[in-house]
Amino acid sequence: MVSGPTSSMKKNRKESPVETLRREREMLFSTFTKWEPSAFLNAHAALLDTYFRESFSASRVGPAMAIDKNPYAIVGLGGYGRAEQCIHSDVDLLILFEKQVPGEAEELVREYVYPLWDIGLDIGYAIRSLKDCIQIAKTDYETLTSMLDARFVCGISTVYAKLAFQLNERITGRFTIKVIRWLVDRNRKRHENYGDSAFLLEPNLKEGAGGLRDYHTLLWIGKIRFGLKTFRDFEYQGILSHDEYVHMCEALSYIWGIRNRLHHLAGRKCDQLYFEHQTKLAEDMNLAPEEAQMPVERLMGDLHSKMGYVKKQLLLLLYDLGYEKPSRRSIFFRKRPDVPGIQLTRGGLNFISANKILDNPVLLIRIFEVSARMRLPFVREATRLVREFLYLVDDGFRKEPEVKKSFEKILVTASSPVNVLEQMLETGFLAALIPEFKGIVDRIQFDAYHLFPVDRHSIRVVQKLKKFGEADAKDAAEGLGGQIYGALKKKHLLLLAALLHDVGKGVPEQRHSDAGARMAKPVLQRFGYLPREVELVCFLIQNHLLLVKTATRRDIYDEETAIRMAREVKDIKRLKMLYLITVADSMATGPKAWNDWTATLVRDLFLKVLRIMETGELASISAVKQAEKKKAFVRETLTLPGMNMETVLKRLSPRYLLYTDAVDIVSHLELFSRLKDASFVWNVRMGESFDTRQVVVCAKDQPGLFSAISGVFTLNGIDILNVQVFTWQNQIALDVFTVTPPPDLIFEEERWHRAEENLAAVLEGKLDLSEVVTTEKPVRKDRVAVRPNRVVVDNESSSFFTIVEVFSYDFPGLLYRVTDVLARCGLDIWVAKIATKVDQVVDVFYVRDSQGRKIGREQAVEIESKLLAVLPDPE
Repeated sequence: MVSGPTSSMKKNRKESPVETLRREREMLFSTFTKWEPSAFLNAHAALLDTYFRESFSASRVGPAMAIDKNPYAIVGLGGYGRAEQCIHSDVDLLILFEKQVPGEAEELVREYVYPLWDIGLDIGYAIRSLKDCIQIAKTDYETLTSMLDARFVCGISTVYAKLAFQLNERITGRFTIKVIRWLVDRNRKRHENYGDSAFLLEPNLKEGAGGLRDYHTLLWIGKIRFGLKTFRDFEYQGILSHDEYVHMCEALSYIWGIRNRLHHLAGRKCDQLYFEHQTKLAEDMNLAPEEAQMPVERLMGDLHSKMGYVKKQLLLLLYDLGYEKPSRRSIFFRKRPDVPGIQLTRGGLNFISANKILDNPVLLIRIFEVSARMRLPFVREATRLVREFLYLVDDGFRKEPEVKKSFEKILVTASSPVNVLEQMLETGFLAALIPEFKGIVDRIQFDAYHLFPVDRHSIRVVQKLKKFGEADAKDAAEGLGGQIYGALKKKHLLLLAALLHDVGKGVPEQRHSDAGARMAKPVLQRFGYLPREVELVCFLIQNHLLLVKTATRRDIYDEETAIRMAREVKDIKRLKMLYLITVADSMATGPKAWNDWTATLVRDLFLKVLRIMETGELASISAVKQAEKKKAFVRETLTLPGMNMETVLKRLSPRYLLYTDAVDIVSHLELFSRLKDASFVWNVRMGESFDTRQVVVCAKDQPGLFSAISGVFTLNGIDILNVQVFTWQNQIALDVFTVTPPPDLIFEEERWHRAEENLAAVLEGKLDLSEVVTTEKPVRKDRVAVRPNRVVVDNESSSFFTIVEVFSYDFPGLLYRVTDVLARCGLDIWVAKIATKVDQVVDVFYVRDSQGRKIGREQAVEIESKLLAVLPDPE
């Protein structure tokens, strides 16, 4: 490691200060990866210091301003003031005069600042008198915080000393509480605006929660509240323990190192760690794959851990100072913990003494139980003691009946402002209690799908389940979930399954659900659960994706789907728990995993399977009743001149009647009445949001129709987001597409008219899409997780159709490429389930050949090969 600057500024006096600075910076930057990050920041700031000092000495303007009568100083502010100068960070400068700012001061800017602009530095400067600084800092706390970081660079040091003295005497010393409250409010708003960078897919290294601004806020509060001068003073004053200070320095060093690499890679100031940079940074750092983790996942996992620690230290300080208290905390002020050895201190929980823990190690989990019940967090000392005594959590501890009882109470206690499971995770207690959990701590999944690290996601699933029982359910899924959850007798088994459902992601196996079930078994046996309870929890873990995968990849209105599911689940209690964990898992994953469409499919499938298991009634009986109600509505609402309504209704397929709302059926039949001798008619209208459109196509069915529609959309720059495909019994195809609008909204109507003409030309054989739609194999532009393309041809799940599943990465024209292959292979698409809302899409097609039969084995191999050939290279 390089440990200090190697400046040679004094060796070549013929160079101007700015020429020397440019050369020295280039040399420094060329070796930045060899430096310990904090030393590099100091070295970079030192080069700038030398430049300003030499410029001050060589100044032609300064001596002419009577510096003896109106002395001035060059002062570094912000990151430069802290001597934490990253590669492309701004350089904030204050030219500070003791008295009024003279007119010649602008000439100093030309001497000092202009040359730095010329070599590409981003310089922010201010020229102010001492009086001006104090007046501005009184009302503008943004300016005040930059001055809290002020550092004397050159000039007359007494001017800087007076600034520091007056800031303390007239502002921070007098308005301490007001300034800190402003810092706390700004910190909260910043977290809301930038999100929690410890969890976000593309974290902001500076402004997000856990970013460098949290460290700056910690530092400013230390200076204002305790009069600290440097970060090391936090340890000297006992605010941080030695271990906490060391861990904090390690976290900051890691974040600074990543920020420097990001600046260097981007060639500019950049604090948002975008996907495109993450993989490149992992490669540059020579991170190797480890335990089924890609290098980039290791990078982001480490970064999450470090940023989470910075965030936690700031929150602990704010709590100790009384600025971050959970709601309704005062209710419990007069209550004392009813567990001997645990006490209430400064509004938080603590152990009476370390000896109490040694006498009764079970206190290590009892304090978490009390925290859950009283809705109170730990004070900092309790957190330290839990970490210090983790060695007591051994197999004997885990098998204690009292430990199991406490853990169950923690799991089932209603959610509160204090997330006790997160406290257990952050102290290391959760992984000590359940060693199998260690493999997913800070484990990142590098995709655009999972918003949270695996450990935090698992805890969020538990929290989602507990909220099902609360009164303020926001949607139908939560309402149904609340009814089911409230009726469960052994909620702790479901919550255990939720906590452990992803532990299998910590081992290098293809199916994490199978690995998780295997790993959970010894955990449950250690706790002393009965064999039937162990089997239930393991079943839920192994099958926690079964409902959502079936609902989104299979035709849920095919009776076989529900019957197969009922046979696999076998038990109603299992089914209800499976539904709950499915919904909670999807909701906790993120918006790309859970939306109205997914929620409806999962709920409908669950209810169909439940009906079969409860009454033995096949889905078709209920389906007939639903269909008849919709037909009755159509009869009352719609008249089709020249058409026999009963004949038309008989031709509607059962699947169409089940899937489609009665109001939409009326609209579709009106569209059908316009078809007559045309090859197709369509209706375009606004979708559920301003940036989507719904296109309903009614056409005479013919081979390749679906592919033709998809190709025309691709030709006109329209992306397909979702589609429902129906074929009526009179050989009429009714397809409902959800799409993006054409690129130019000003000429949207003209573009739709052109697309309509294109489709007519294709269906009439006048336009060959293969000649006008690009055939170049697409290349992925994003750098999200690399997973291989996959095609699955399933002849087992349906008695009448072959099911083709295509797993790939989304790009314009994907659906056209896939359906064009299917059409050229002579296959008719009867059902399509399209989802292009995540980075890796899954498109599912129920197909038959031209003779109405399922495809054979040899043809299945041919189809798989041809489909893979048109998919984008995942690398």
